Amino acid sequence: MLRALEHKRRTWLWFVVALAIGVAAFSMIGDVRGLGHSLTGFGWWAFFAALGLALANYVLRFVRWQVYLARQNVSVPLVSSALTFGAGLSLSITPAKLGELVKSYLLREMHDIPAPRTAPVVVAERVTDLVALLALAVIGVAGYGVDPTLVAIAGALIGFGLLLLAWPRPTRALVTAITRPEKLRRLREPLLETLENLVALCRPVPLVTATLIAIPAWACECVGFALICNAFPGMHVDLGLAMVIYAGTTIAGALSFLPGGLGVTEGAMTLALVSGAAQFDRASAIAATLLTRLATLWFAVILGVAFLALARRRIAQRTKSAL
Repeated sequence: MLRALEHKRRTWLWFVVALAIGVAAFSMIGDVRGLGHSLTGFGWWAFFAALGLALANYVLRFVRWQVYLARQNVSVPLVSSALTFGAGLSLSITPAKLGELVKSYLLREMHDIPAPRTAPVVVAERVTDLVALLALAVIGVAGYGVDPTLVAIAGALIGFGLLLLAWPRPTRALVTAITRPEKLRRLREPLLETLENLVALCRPVPLVTATLIAIPAWACECVGFALICNAFPGMHVDLGLAMVIYAGTTIAGALSFLPGGLGVTEGAMTLALVSGAAQFDRASAIAATLLTRLATLWFAVILGVAFLALARRRIAQRTKSAL
């Protein structure tokens, strides 16, 4: 009970901190009071279409979650799996979404699944998200012909991470060094087991399979971003450019390790719309960025909080019946 209360407190703390960072970022970017004027004539159908595309993203990523669980020989009822996956969305605002490791906690509490078997799935999801976003950015660069420098840098960083997973000896050595103090030594075996499972999930066949699911998932949100941008009167963004901007800024936010990439993603997205080929006025760029983040990041968090509440209720019922 105390552990659950502590986790709940931390979840809401992240929510408040992330919201504060987001508001501060928009305050620095431009005049927030001008947002109302920029929304005059905005086609609100595009925002609701973006919400639907975001839902499609979550459904496809849930399919990938199921594929990963099957590879780990984890079998749980579909409802429990859906609740667990949905609850993870509530912690999308944690650095690199690592708060989604709560999914391992929920599966352990609901079905006694050891965390080292499922934690690698959460990390592998993040890896294939980055690979998929990079692929979309490359497709956008090829289709639109923008400067590929930033995409190349992001690709190099992601490639380095994949290299460490393909050759895990340095990572094992790092885990061993970190857990050398006596107080941390008990964590060595679980961490090494988690690493071994992660390496297995990032081998070519599972990596390619998961990435092929993730690419259309994230393409849905790229299309949603383009729809929102093009719903402003007199503004237009080609789909190729929208893919580069959305994928590139999302990668930048993830690599920043800030909660939800807040501040970095918003700032980069707004700057790309204002100073890039899109040539948005600043107020419209801020409004487009804000609506996009509401339809993607914050929509996920709101859904996740609801799923998390349902998952907690199921755990409480299981605990009560076991007494």
